[in-house]
Amino acid sequence: MRNVIIIVAIGAVIAGVSFLVVKPEQQVVAALDSFAQCLADEKVIMYGADWCPHCQNEKKAFGGSFRLVPYVECPDDPQRCLKEGITGYPTWVFADGTRLAGEQGLEKLSKVSGCPLR
Repeated sequence: MRNVIIIVAIGAVIAGVSFLVVKPEQQVVAALDSFAQCLADEKVIMYGADWCPHCQNEKKAFGGSFRLVPYVECPDDPQRCLKEGITGYPTWVFADGTRLAGEQGLEKLSKVSGCPLR
């Protein structure tokens, strides 16, 4: 009986630790999804190129949530990028016409867009 109690106690400790480890990561993903969706709702578009290291850094900062960010791959759609006057990567274009060229980071995108980064 004592062995059963010890095994159950160890299992409870492992379950509790794994809950604490997984939960913060899930919160980060949910917050980034919400932030990325807000950018999309606010009509913020990132123009970039796969080969651009600054674009890769911006995408990496969003993790899997980048799928929600409106993105134009300029080498695949050069006419659209020329029409928008894109001259460097990444370029973030906001609905009000504001443009941010270069790597910005999530904090600055949050400040300029008004989208909360929770």
